[in-house]
Formats: sequence, C-alpha cells, structure tokens
Amino acid sequence: MQRCGVEEILKSLDNEEKLTLILVKRGVESTKIQQITSIAEERGIKVIQGSENDIWRMSRDNKGGTPDALGLVGREPNATLEQTLSNGGLIWLLAGAAYPVNIGFCIRTAEVSGADAVIIDADLTNQERKSAKRASMKAHRFIPVHWTDGLEAVREAKKAGFRIISLEDIGDTTPWESDLTGDIVLIVGGERHGIPEDILAESDQIIRIPMTGFVPSFNLQAPLSSVAIEAQRQRN
Repeated sequence: MQRCGVEEILKSLDNEEKLTLILVKRGVESTKIQQITSIAEERGIKVIQGSENDIWRMSRDNKGGTPDALGLVGREPNATLEQTLSNGGLIWLLAGAAYPVNIGFCIRTAEVSGADAVIIDADLTNQERKSAKRASMKAHRFIPVHWTDGLEAVREAKKAGFRIISLEDIGDTTPWESDLTGDIVLIVGGERHGIPEDILAESDQIIRIPMTGFVPSFNLQAPLSSVAIEAQRQRN
C-alpha cells in the first residue's frame, strides 16, 4: 500500500494509481515535491507533513536514508462506514474494548497487516480516544477507524455481503484451518467480557484461539495479531 520516495510517487501519479494520501517530510522543498503537491491539490489528494523520524520509521525502504515523501495507495482513511463496506476487504471489529493502549496497539496491527478498516465499539471519552490514537503510533492516519455500535456495524456488514468471524476461546476451528479470504469482518472481544452474545449470534463462524497455559486469557492484541498475520498470509 506504500509508494516510497518522490520517484515512486510521481510514477504512481503518472499512472493515475489510487493515491489517497501523501506524507511529506517537514521542511523539505524541492522541484519534485512542489510537483507532487501541485498534482495532489488538483486531484484532491490529502497531503500532510511528518517529521524525519516519523517517515523513517514507516518507510518501506530507508537503507539509503529517509525518503522525502511516502504515498498511501488503496485505502481512504477518511471513508465513511458505508463507503468502507462498499469497498469490501478485511475489517476488524473491537467489540467492547476498554483500554486505550490496547485499542491503539490493535489499530496499528490492523494497519500494518493490510486490513481495510477498524471498527471500535468502546465507551471512551474524547481524551481516551486521543490516547488510543497516540498508542497506535498515529497509524489511524492511514486506515479508516470507525467509532460506532458493534452490533449495528455487524448487521450492516452482513447486508453488504461480509462474512462475520468471531475470535473466542470457543469454536471448532483454529485460525490456520479457517478461510480468511474475501470480504470478512474479524471480531475480537473486550478485555473483561469477551464478545457480546448478540454479536456472537450474528457470526457465521467462531474461531477458537488455542490457549494452553495456566492463565486462560490472552491480552486483546495477541489474538488479533496472530489472526492478522494468518489472514495476511492467505490474502497475499
């Protein structure tokens, strides 16, 4: 999903690829950067600035130094939920998550693993939402994040043709025995109560996350991470 450096971005723009956001290193001025920002303005592509460390950390290829710009392809970070569902793909739902740091880690993992959106059903204050975004290392800038009711989102997703797959400590299949391709919503439950029963009832499949230790509970981001990697493997 990344175009790394000014040459790749210019080529992408020339090929009319679906660039949705361009991240430019703060303070950099050059003819090619001006060309990129001018074309982006004409086409309505959002351009934001980032620090050198920010861009270095996210760059796909920084062996030759920090690139001056990165381009996002495919995702529309500001898409509405309706637009997200119409685009299809893989969506994560955090149903009842309670802790901002855990939510932030999950947003980052979903983005890195190539998910198309994250839906968060959590009773958080505005300050707690800001904390979640900080914990995501600001990955929310590059993926649609919808804060909404989980059950309603699941029902709308089913209408749009998505399969609903819940991750719990029950179920008949493990992640690597399951089909994680196509249009799917993957659901992880909150830290205290798991996935609500009404959402489980809407699920087409429940995947069992194996646990063999004494403490029968992973932290929220652990099952999300393991299934995200398996989904990435299958979908690639």
